[in-house]
Amino acid sequence: MQAVEISSFGAPEVLRLGERPVPVPAAGELLIRVGASGINRPDVLQRMGHYAPPPGTSDLPGLEVAGVVEAGDAEALARSGLAIGDRVCALVAGGGYAQWCVAPAEQCLPVPAGFSDIEAASLPETFFTVWSNVFDRGRLQTGETLLVQGGTSGIGVTAIQLARAFGATVIATAGSDDKCQACLDLGAHHAVNYKSQDFVVEAKRITDGKGVDVVLDMVAGSYVAREVECLAEDGRIVIIAVQGGVKSEINAGLVLRRRLTITGSTLRPRSVAFKGAIARALREQVWPLLAAGTVRPVIHSTFAAANAAQAHALMESNQHIGKIVLTW
Repeated sequence: MQAVEISSFGAPEVLRLGERPVPVPAAGELLIRVGASGINRPDVLQRMGHYAPPPGTSDLPGLEVAGVVEAGDAEALARSGLAIGDRVCALVAGGGYAQWCVAPAEQCLPVPAGFSDIEAASLPETFFTVWSNVFDRGRLQTGETLLVQGGTSGIGVTAIQLARAFGATVIATAGSDDKCQACLDLGAHHAVNYKSQDFVVEAKRITDGKGVDVVLDMVAGSYVAREVECLAEDGRIVIIAVQGGVKSEINAGLVLRRRLTITGSTLRPRSVAFKGAIARALREQVWPLLAAGTVRPVIHSTFAAANAAQAHALMESNQHIGKIVLTW
């Protein structure tokens, strides 16, 4: 099969199209003939040598795919409610940039009715991540306020739509007026241009001084201290990436007085059972929203797999709104 390999760590140009054996599904896994592969920020980090795949995982990049189930053991299929020939999308720990990919059956979901492979491939990584962090770890409730840092990223467009669908007020930050408008078009109630506005001031103004209940943070670094300032009592910050650096200095007094929680997670190394529980929650509570059109995938660009380097260059430029997808 063809697969996109990381020939050496470095710039996008190190990605190349190579030949690999078709993987063989182990117990509990399904073999998927891939129609499309989603691109995510961790793929860029892996290409640069900053995010090694978990032990025992394919060295190929790619954390989400969509395609057709071609093989798998009967027990795994029965447990997942899937069958050979079904169209699925799947979260994987690696190996997604390839014409065939194996995935734990528990991490496979049916393609929502009417969705293309391109649309379906844009779902798993962001939807698993947002559900796990905003709703499980962040405990976002109806009537609360969510601040999404980076509202036009793949994670951001998903968080905006899901939080709105579940009855939260959404404030999103973005780096231009056009991107702020895109956040509003996706359902954010408020959008803050972080290059010309102070999100702390704006968050307090929008909430009449109360502060926000949950922050979804993909920046970390100096942002954490500012996020602590704009949290309401019993507020929660959930850190899912550290694009702004790994070190933060915060006002611990505010954490004490307001009973704040600062938490975070990485999804990739978690167990199949953990990810399977997220998949079941998504299938029950989110997949109907996708089928109804209440929540929708946001695709910025697609690239042929042979042009994966161009796709990575676009992601690093931060000019995209939504997802970037490879096609096979």
